[in-house]
This record gives sequence, C-alpha cells and structure tokens, in this order.
Amino acid sequence: MAVRVAFAGTNWWAAQALERLAGAPGLEVARVISQPDRPAGRGRKPAAPPVATTASRLGLSLSQPDRPAEALPLLERDGVGAVAVVAYGELVPRSLLDTLPFINLHPSALPRWRGAAPIERALMAGDSGSAVAAMLLVEALDAGPVAALESFEVGPDDDAGAVYARALELGLEPFARALQDAANRRLATVPQVGEATYAAKITAADRALDPLRPARELHDRVRALSPHIGARLAFDGAPHTIWRTRVLADGPAGGALEREGDAVVLGCGAGALELCDLQAPGGRRMPAADWLRGLRGALPAATGA
Repeated sequence: MAVRVAFAGTNWWAAQALERLAGAPGLEVARVISQPDRPAGRGRKPAAPPVATTASRLGLSLSQPDRPAEALPLLERDGVGAVAVVAYGELVPRSLLDTLPFINLHPSALPRWRGAAPIERALMAGDSGSAVAAMLLVEALDAGPVAALESFEVGPDDDAGAVYARALELGLEPFARALQDAANRRLATVPQVGEATYAAKITAADRALDPLRPARELHDRVRALSPHIGARLAFDGAPHTIWRTRVLADGPAGGALEREGDAVVLGCGAGALELCDLQAPGGRRMPAADWLRGLRGALPAATGA
C-alpha cells in the first residue's frame, strides 16, 4: 500500500522534484503546500510559484498558506504520514515538526552549505564535489540528522543547472525511501559531523562581476548563477546578463573587451574570460557571435555591474 505524504516546496527545482516524486512507486502525494502567489515580472502581477503551477497541472490538492503552521489542519485531515520538503523557502515551525516527520532534500554535503543557496555558494567557492542529502528537519537551520547522502563530482565548467539536475537524479530514490521509512516510523539517521558553513541567499551584489578580479573567480560566479539567475556586467553603463563563459590564460587588460573573430574576450585581473552567452537589456540570451552581429559601432567598455 502506498504511503500518503505531503510535499512542501516553491521554486523550479522543487517543481521538478514534485513531478518525479508524484510518480514514485510506494508514495501518494496527498497534499502540496507552496508559498502564496507573489508579484513578478515587469508588470508586478501576482504569479504562482513553480510548485503551485506543477501541482495544479498534475491535479494534486494544493494549499498556499501565508504561514506554514496554517497547513496543520489540512495535513491532519489528509492523513499523511510524512512531509517532503524541497526548497520551500520557509522555516517549518515547531508545531509542525512535533506532529509529523518532515524530510528535506538538500543539495549539499552537509554540514557544508546549510542554507538557501547551497549549490550556488558551492560553485562560487570552486568546490570540486557536492552531495545531496535526505535530512530529518529540526528547528535549527539544516542541522537535522541525515538519513541518506549521495556524493558526486562537480566539473570545473558545470553550471548550477547541471548540478541541480545531478542532485535530483541521485537524490530522489533515497529521498523517497526516507519518506516511506519516516511514515512507517522506522527512519534511521546519523548526526551531521564537521564544521558547518552557510549558504546565504543570493543578492543583487552577488550577481555583479568585477572585471578586475581573476578570470577563474568570475567564471565560477557565472556558472553558479546559470541558468536561473544570471551574473551581471555593465557595458558602457548598460547592465548585461552573462550566462556562460570560458577561462582563457591571457587576453586584454583588465576591464577591456576584445573581439577575436566571433568571440568576445574580457580582460580580467588575472587571465581572461570568453563571454560565450550573454543577454542585452530587454533582449534574449544569445551566443556572443549573434550579439556581435547586432552591435553598432565599437566594442563598449566593461565597467562592472
């Protein structure tokens, strides 16, 4: 008999997890909890979070409470045995944690990179490996005992999209098993061991590229923010989004742009960076060759964001 669970999540990665978990054998997603609709886009019109959109498309029962504690009567009525948590974006209060086991799918090698942006911070730091954990939630942020942890390598050019996809691929099966075990009150866990580091939420300042910094550092920042956020670099004062880059051994002086055939090269404090995919204000993401074809006049100056 399938175990009845609820799912709490908000962003695009959580939506992918919901889609796959809804089809996992041995589980029945009886309730989806997501954050309320928020203003989004240029018009600032209310928009449903990706998890809410996915739940509606799959025909799953959906709740979007202003506060997580407001979901308790629904969870009790639905008779769920455990709650899956993936990038929900809200702290789960003690009143809920005391009622049901909440199992979190967290994409990091805990206790390294607890917090809101574990993959982004790992890539910015140049980590060559990561992991995905199924963790029992406690009141302290991402400090709960771990039921399963799958480690994997991260390549020097892997972006956040690739790492998130790998984490979901490796983590979903042990996550589903942990949910079943938690619902049946037989979940086995081990405490986190080691020094914790924290993955703070990405801010506008984190998106800015300083062309006087080393090329490798800028490359790591670009891939950490791709394909979902985007790093920023201003050309003659106009903020451009940089989506994909390649590290070069040398190039023009720091902050200078240079055209090499169909390539655009940015001089950095150490080494240089080929700007492979970029996006002008109000435009779409495109390869550098297409951006060059639409350029009028000389190459602009890179002034940082």
